[in-house]
Amino acid sequence: MELPASDFSEAPFVHLCEKDLVDNARQRIDLVRQGYADPEVAKTLYTMCARDILFWLNAFAWTYDPRLEEPIVPFVTWPYQDDTILTINQAITDGEDVLIEKSRDMGASWMILMVYLHRWHFRRMQSFLLVSRKEDLVDKTGDPKSLMWKMDFVLSREPSWLRPNFQRTRLHLANLDTGGVIDGESTTGDVARGDRRTGIMLDEFASVEEGNKVLRATRDATDSRALNSTPKGQGNAFYASREKFIRSKNGKVITLFWTLHPHKAKGLYIDPQSEHIGGVNKGERSPWFDKQCERAAHTAEIAQELNIDYLGSDYVFIDPGDVQKLINEFARKPYQRTELEFHHDTLMPIGLAPLNDGRLDLWMNIPPGGAPPARLYVIGGDVATGTGSTPTVLSVGDVLTGEKVARFKCNTIRPEEAARYCIALARWFNNAFVIWEANGPGRNFGDAIIENGYREVYFRAAEQTLSRKSTDAPGWFSTKENKVSLLGNYRRSLLDRTFINRSAEGLLEFGSYVYTQNGSVEHSKTLQAEDPTAGGVNHGDEAIADALLCKGLARSDKLPKQTSTTVPEGSFAWRRQQRLQEAAREDEW
Repeated sequence: MELPASDFSEAPFVHLCEKDLVDNARQRIDLVRQGYADPEVAKTLYTMCARDILFWLNAFAWTYDPRLEEPIVPFVTWPYQDDTILTINQAITDGEDVLIEKSRDMGASWMILMVYLHRWHFRRMQSFLLVSRKEDLVDKTGDPKSLMWKMDFVLSREPSWLRPNFQRTRLHLANLDTGGVIDGESTTGDVARGDRRTGIMLDEFASVEEGNKVLRATRDATDSRALNSTPKGQGNAFYASREKFIRSKNGKVITLFWTLHPHKAKGLYIDPQSEHIGGVNKGERSPWFDKQCERAAHTAEIAQELNIDYLGSDYVFIDPGDVQKLINEFARKPYQRTELEFHHDTLMPIGLAPLNDGRLDLWMNIPPGGAPPARLYVIGGDVATGTGSTPTVLSVGDVLTGEKVARFKCNTIRPEEAARYCIALARWFNNAFVIWEANGPGRNFGDAIIENGYREVYFRAAEQTLSRKSTDAPGWFSTKENKVSLLGNYRRSLLDRTFINRSAEGLLEFGSYVYTQNGSVEHSKTLQAEDPTAGGVNHGDEAIADALLCKGLARSDKLPKQTSTTVPEGSFAWRRQQRLQEAAREDEW
């Protein structure tokens, strides 16, 4: 029996179902008996199930939870599950993708599977594909973790007058009455390529290594994909898809936070003394949540499994709470957003252009025709290709105060032109000392710096020797080990307030750096398999420029002596001088 498609997004009969588990179980027994006793009743119940997925679930479907004393229980849905199931169902009708971000153990996989199984059950020629990172997670005989086991479990407990004729083989379920099929595959870059499906489920998608390839391969195979996962940091295709859905509104995002679950939320309270926990959580706690926190081995586990916290579910390099404190304490809007004018033949600066919008932000108030105070400055640089993907960033700091005072940022400037701009900027800042990352496009940048005759630059140190003497290679070269050291020193300088960063954007970028499995430190978005091509994408470029600026400021004892300036005892500048003197003594030893 086939019904009009419009009927499948409605739930006209579920209100007839008992919601108390004991009452519901008794009602089920009575409905099954009536169906066996009277073919007309069976036909009516079949029609009601076909028209109302929630009635079918609450009247005839069962679920499995081995943690319970009686592990086989009626599939009685809660309000959040009703909304989620109907939304997934409607997304298939509308030809939309849907992404489900969730706390652990919210039943998301079951809900997607039941939508697919219901359509396979009651509509003609429906075709679905279940995808997970391992084939055994899709289908393994006798394993309740596998997706197809869950559908087998539901079908095996239906009364025979409701259950269709079907054929079941490994990774394949065929409805012989309707022509519907449900198949399974593991995730590869070519999954579903050339296929055509009513819907595709991508289960625990944040854990899929080739996520971007899977998305490309499945895009033309179906109009409706269901991406389902707990967070696993920001460096994966699941997080990128979530951000894209939110920006473009091309696809639905469903958030299943643990407070929606009646059992987990029992005794819910807000702790006014606790700081923002992270992710979706705004201070919500319950006895169940408190117990899970006590059992967790690491805060990242709580962020991932419970709080839908993408940043916290990474093993972050700097605590998000510390980043927020630094932003609250020091960050401010630039005094000016302008542009530096200079002679393009001599690269000598002319001065600030009369603009209110440009590529140069200043956290210092310089009057028209003015110049920076006559002190020493350092410029730290992270260089990009200039093709519109990631930006080139030049961060400028005051040696005396240890404060970031300016930032140049542009994603369309080529390395050679960025070097020319940097020379003019350095000259304007009293022949500032320049240090940049020399890997990749930084090599072309460095060649242009040297070719144009600027010599106040950092030369690579022999990091593995005791003397750490400079070599003749300009620029700082990044390796796994010295990048960890660079960012570690930057973190320490921020936390002990000897380096003051006024840029909230730069601090937030640094807050997104995470430890990887091989022990290195990377910005979470660079861990995605593919680089976005849209301009302005955050990849931690400013954070690297800031860290190099901080490194350059720490070498100020080796720079030309600046005019003596008395600084107040106990001030940031005073503390900075004390630290530099201590570092100089350590170097002498």
